[in-house]
Amino acid sequence: MSKNTFYVTTPIYYGTAKPHLGSLYSTLIADVVDRWQMLQGKKTFFLTGTDEHGQKIAQAAQKAGMTPKHFVDSFVDAYFETWKTYEIGYDKFIRTTDPEHKKGVQVFIKKLLDKGDIYKDRYEGWYCTPCETFVTNDLSLQEAPECPSCGRDTSKVKEETYFFKLSAYQDTLLKYYQDHPDAIVPRERANEVTSFIKSGLKDLSISRTTLSWGVPFPDNSEHVIYVWVDALCNYITAIGYGDAHKKKEFETWWPADMHVIGKDIIRFHCVYWPALLMAADLPLPKKYLVHGWIQINKQKMSKSFGNVVDPIELAKLYGVEPVRYYLLRQLPINSDGDFSTQDLEQRISSDLANDLGNLLNRMTSLAEKNNVRELTHPAVWDKASLDIKDEALNVVEEFQQLMNDCEFHLALGRLWKFINMLNSYFHAQEPWKVAKTDIEAFKQILATTAHGLFVVATLLWPVMPQKMEELLASLGHQLEKNLEALELGVWEKTFKLTKVMPLFEKIEETKKMDEEKKEPAKENYIAIDDVAKVDIRVGTITKAEALEKSDKLLRMEVDLGELGMRQILAGIRKSYEPDTLTGKQAIFIVNLKPRKMMGLESQGMMLIAKDDQGGVKILSPESIVPNGTRLQ
Repeated sequence: MSKNTFYVTTPIYYGTAKPHLGSLYSTLIADVVDRWQMLQGKKTFFLTGTDEHGQKIAQAAQKAGMTPKHFVDSFVDAYFETWKTYEIGYDKFIRTTDPEHKKGVQVFIKKLLDKGDIYKDRYEGWYCTPCETFVTNDLSLQEAPECPSCGRDTSKVKEETYFFKLSAYQDTLLKYYQDHPDAIVPRERANEVTSFIKSGLKDLSISRTTLSWGVPFPDNSEHVIYVWVDALCNYITAIGYGDAHKKKEFETWWPADMHVIGKDIIRFHCVYWPALLMAADLPLPKKYLVHGWIQINKQKMSKSFGNVVDPIELAKLYGVEPVRYYLLRQLPINSDGDFSTQDLEQRISSDLANDLGNLLNRMTSLAEKNNVRELTHPAVWDKASLDIKDEALNVVEEFQQLMNDCEFHLALGRLWKFINMLNSYFHAQEPWKVAKTDIEAFKQILATTAHGLFVVATLLWPVMPQKMEELLASLGHQLEKNLEALELGVWEKTFKLTKVMPLFEKIEETKKMDEEKKEPAKENYIAIDDVAKVDIRVGTITKAEALEKSDKLLRMEVDLGELGMRQILAGIRKSYEPDTLTGKQAIFIVNLKPRKMMGLESQGMMLIAKDDQGGVKILSPESIVPNGTRLQ
């Protein structure tokens, strides 16, 4: 019988610096997963924390003239502040210096000692202090090898140590991953793990004698437990392992349903940790969600590279929930993703302010203008409303599947396709005109839009909880943590509309002056008559699809109002998925001579802009306007 619980964890972060955008990303993923499980009726437990032992911290504390404990204490408040700012709803924040954690780690190691899975010997090899990693014991190397994770030089260590019999679990681990092919997501990360295991596992050094800042080894205080083993145990000590009085609590939550980790720590979590758990006769975590790195200029974000983005400053500039949305929408879980403020600003202005916020504002403004405060469902929905209702059912089903598969960017893309359809419906129905002739039909248009927005707000709540609760409040509702109601598709709600301040503000892009001296650009004037020759119109993309033989072109069908439907090709495939364009308005030159591209006639040209990184941005009106509107 399955438990109606869900236990999700983040990595615990080194207590040597404040959190950066990379640590926020891991934590945000876990928070969204946690909230998503709440929507599905699960009782959840969300764990995060800090890793506060090891040589790296001891050396940093000494350099700062502080004791290790005072040193880590000086950074931990920054985590509390950042997680509170970003609405991270964790249930427990563990610190590896917590007494109950240290006790639990010792109980764990003692069990492995008693089973004979740990033995004492000597280690001689190369060690990376920043990563706290034993890199290799190949002593034939004449020069210190670089750490494969961070690229820094390693140092040679030689000391007595306790070893864990990792090699004894090689076949068992391979068999486990063969029997559980979905344990590591995405699949390519699973292939990395099995390849590493097949290459041959060597016994793992799990103690140090050259430092004292750590958890004392059971029955031998000259040794401290290797920091990675100490850190990994946080996932079980946080829920009561090692405390006889918390046995029931431990059994309630373990095994973890999901460990969220970055790709750089996959070996520790997907090789060492499951082997240690097998040795301790404990069940293994059900899923490891392994995400890529956030990159700045194609380089991993890292303090050592000097390209760290401060989440607090980002929140001050753009707001908390727009940043939450951007990180989940922009960065695919299965690969590295590039962060840029230009992309962030475009997402805020286009997706949030224009597509979503403006729709709510237009609906509530029209209701207020026409003295409509309360909406009830009609006795019979018309066809256009039923089409929206059917699409709402589709989006609930597809969004749920994508979220359960941790394809967050695809889930949000699918939801925005529905939002664009809702915008198109609202615009096509012209409620501002209908209100003058048929108030009941007017109310049905608003009721359809309100039901659609209710679906959007519920599904989007894990990503933007506060803003979606504000949206629901403007509809006269509170969040219902019940996806089953959405799955049933019963549209019988009553809405009490309230006009609220705009949910999102458009970002006015700041033009940055180049600090380098440049020659003034030569003026290249054209006559006003030349401008008048160009016919620029607004149109709605009703269909978009990729061309098989082109990696650049998308074929679009565009509704240009009085000019009719046009087939237009544009080289935007690398920047936009076809599904995300349906229902979106854009700007087109419509009086160019048709030309053939890839054997298809393009009957106009889409206007686009390029950012500093070469990314393509579609130009669109600030708010929805009638199709065929000419730009003046």
